[in-house]
Amino acid sequence: MYTKDGQLWIATGETPIMLNPAMANRHGLIAGATGTGKTISLKVMAETLSTAGVPIFMVDIKGDVCGIAKAGEENHHVTDQLEKCKVTEEFPYRDYPTVFWDVYGEKGIPVRTTVSHMGPTLISRLLGLNPTQEGVLEIAFRVADEEQLLLIDIKDLRSMLMYVSDNAKEIQAKYGNVSAQSVGAILRSLLSLENAGGDIFFGEPELDIRDWIRTNAQSAGIINVLDCVKLANQPLLYSTFLLWLLTDLYEMLPEVGDLDKPRMVFFFDEAHMLFNDAPKALVEKIEQVIRLIRSKGVGIYFITQSPADIPETILAQLGNRIQHALRAFTPAEQKAVKVAAQTFRPNPAFDTEEAISVLGTGEALVSFLDDDGAPSIVQRAFILPPQSFMGPCGDDIRNNIVNGSEFYLKYKDAVDNRSAYEELEEAREEKEKAAEEAKAEEERIKQAKEAEKERIAQEKEEARKKHEEEREYDRMERELKKKFSMVNKVASTALGQIGREVGRQVARGVFGNMKWF
Repeated sequence: MYTKDGQLWIATGETPIMLNPAMANRHGLIAGATGTGKTISLKVMAETLSTAGVPIFMVDIKGDVCGIAKAGEENHHVTDQLEKCKVTEEFPYRDYPTVFWDVYGEKGIPVRTTVSHMGPTLISRLLGLNPTQEGVLEIAFRVADEEQLLLIDIKDLRSMLMYVSDNAKEIQAKYGNVSAQSVGAILRSLLSLENAGGDIFFGEPELDIRDWIRTNAQSAGIINVLDCVKLANQPLLYSTFLLWLLTDLYEMLPEVGDLDKPRMVFFFDEAHMLFNDAPKALVEKIEQVIRLIRSKGVGIYFITQSPADIPETILAQLGNRIQHALRAFTPAEQKAVKVAAQTFRPNPAFDTEEAISVLGTGEALVSFLDDDGAPSIVQRAFILPPQSFMGPCGDDIRNNIVNGSEFYLKYKDAVDNRSAYEELEEAREEKEKAAEEAKAEEERIKQAKEAEKERIAQEKEEARKKHEEEREYDRMERELKKKFSMVNKVASTALGQIGREVGRQVARGVFGNMKWF
């Protein structure tokens, strides 16, 4: 339905407006206020490219893009739009080959990447780090590379930062100052990221974007829909994820030059989130990727409210434009309308700036690149209605598609492989064990010394006591000798006196008896 003579039919003005598939990788913009038909244009372009055999990636912010997996139904809105687009042949309603993905793994196959793969620049943006903190993070990544430590998930990065902090003196001699305050700030930001669900995004198995570049058996491009209803509530995580996709795609794909049709096309809704508060260096990186990725056969289409949401250097790279209505009630809104009008090649048949303010729903200003790559004159046109369902497809259809996908088993379960956390924990435990053993050995030596000291003191005490005992024994011996000497003396004196008295008495007796003779 959407292809005519090798061209892609997107809208109808005075005549059908065609997109040359060879120019579809020159990027594009779908802009307009809320409720003016941006989602319809997004779905129609995705369906058209898929029919041409181009794989698609698109984000589902509001939860209604998923209806692309369900056949549409006839209603008066579609009938009216078909009349405006001058469609006379039968309009077939159909579904499109779809795979659902979800960072949180709730409404699609889980999408993960590793901390190392995302790199310090994007993670710094994700964490909202200042230049000093970003420098510390870059040091942590460099040390991890040198130590061959894999940074897979947040706990790996946390362990790496703690390792860098613990070894700051050795590391800063080579790479510069690593302050404990900066490390602490990064760790607090990691905690906030975990609370926002960012920890689910980092891990393995890691997404291989080549799994998105596929066609089905009928050669239709597979449409990969990322459910972002929940993710969009975390704008920084959402925008950083999309930036990672762009960077990874650019680094992964080889150069192919000009192709008859894109190798793949990405549609990024709420594109202003990519650039809000983005540092200049990051915007320059995005510009570089946008400028060079088309040579790898990839087209990037941004969907946002106003062209003013996109930096001028990047806006200049977007050759295919669909501009829906913009309201101009305030001076700022009037300026946005003027900017939007200036991005088109004027059509003398109408005033572009005036037309932007009065476009109806499903109506847009359209300008695609011609066969030579030059912007065509802007045309006021009606966008074709989608052939798929206008609203959500329903959980039953979604679940059947998810569970039946060949990638469900590949990605559904997270795997915690050995990485920096395990390596550093093991090293820390070994260090603690060695420290405990050293402490125990030190305690043993200390106790042995104290025991030896106590033994020596005890021996000295025993020697002292023995010496005291010997002295006491000698004293007592001297006392006893002294006492025995006195006793002997007294005894000798007494015996002497007794002896003399006895002698005299004996003598008297002898001599007295002699008188009798």
